[in-house]
Amino acid sequence: MLHGESMQLKETHVVIVTHYLTYGAPQALRDFLNAEKVKSLLFIGHPLISEESEGSYSELFEQGCLVNKTILSPRKSIKTVDYFWEILTNMLIVKRQRKKIALYVGADCLNAFAGIMLKWFGVVEKVVFYTIDYVPHRFQNRLMNRVYHWLDRFCVKFADETWNLSQGMAEGREKYYGLKQSVYNRQKVVPLGVWLEKVKIKPFDQIDKHKLLFVGHLLKKQGIQHVLRAIPEIIQRIPEFHFLIVGGGEYEADLRKIVEELGIEKQVSFAGWIKDQDRDQLDKMMVDCALAIAMYNKYDELGNLNFSCFTAPGKLKDYLSVGLPILLTDIPYDAVEIEQNECGKIIDTSPETIAASVIEIMGDEETLKRYRNNALEYIKRFHWRDIFQEALRDI
Repeated sequence: MLHGESMQLKETHVVIVTHYLTYGAPQALRDFLNAEKVKSLLFIGHPLISEESEGSYSELFEQGCLVNKTILSPRKSIKTVDYFWEILTNMLIVKRQRKKIALYVGADCLNAFAGIMLKWFGVVEKVVFYTIDYVPHRFQNRLMNRVYHWLDRFCVKFADETWNLSQGMAEGREKYYGLKQSVYNRQKVVPLGVWLEKVKIKPFDQIDKHKLLFVGHLLKKQGIQHVLRAIPEIIQRIPEFHFLIVGGGEYEADLRKIVEELGIEKQVSFAGWIKDQDRDQLDKMMVDCALAIAMYNKYDELGNLNFSCFTAPGKLKDYLSVGLPILLTDIPYDAVEIEQNECGKIIDTSPETIAASVIEIMGDEETLKRYRNNALEYIKRFHWRDIFQEALRDI
């Protein structure tokens, strides 16, 4: 049995396998377990986008210290070959450890599938299927989509536990694929968190009280064009207003054209992409702002339900961790909870609504301060340490 107590963790061999793009929940679990000085921790990462990464790799830690890092064979050119290669690689690397693995955490169904196979072979004691995202229509290819959801069902059925980022994932499985929660009852919510001690927050009197922030991919569906069209109305009430856009994408040229057409060049800044290794730079930008905006759509460009309908995007926790109240649509699973705790406000995408909401919160310092304090209080519930201690308690 594995429990969330440090003394027991110190005698434990653990494996975490994930696909990676940026720092996320699997990396946070790795850092938590290393801080707890587990006896050994094997971390295997496969690239989500192979062109933008160093490729697959494994890291071996002993009592929190990195003792070996190995770059694995590069990905193949055919994705289906990649998937089989990754499953086999996971199994072979774990088998070579020549030790009984107390806990195997597989982030996504491919990696969890490998863990279940290893359990059936007697190499692993417990398997956790860590669901980082869930969506009914994952692939345009029907066969691929069927295989994906077969694997998802298989892992929920045979893993010792399934960790979902929100209750919406279990509800989605039941609604769209018939996985009744009363039958598939080893699912629990393990939400995204933050390392609160790493967040540097500015005092209220040092922030730019009229700066709005967006961080993300610049696509038409993100609705930034509606924010831009709200600015002429906003600056009538808040002349010092400024909109900072951090990110890039195919819609950036169109957004710049709208800025020029509206004559709001002084009110809008494009900061470009901030790479994950330059996270400190992004943090400095975030802590200087007063308010954030996140307008998620229910459907993607092809009319399929978006990932954000079933989970709580990590970006929202990042905003809240630095005291930024959020203007957001009602699509993310935790949008209502954020509004109920008065650390954000649900809006639609009309420029009129956006302008009114920005003016309501930014236009009055006491209102802004109240929302900011509520955000900082609310995010205290989501310290990674507390989340993982609770998640591991009953395994």
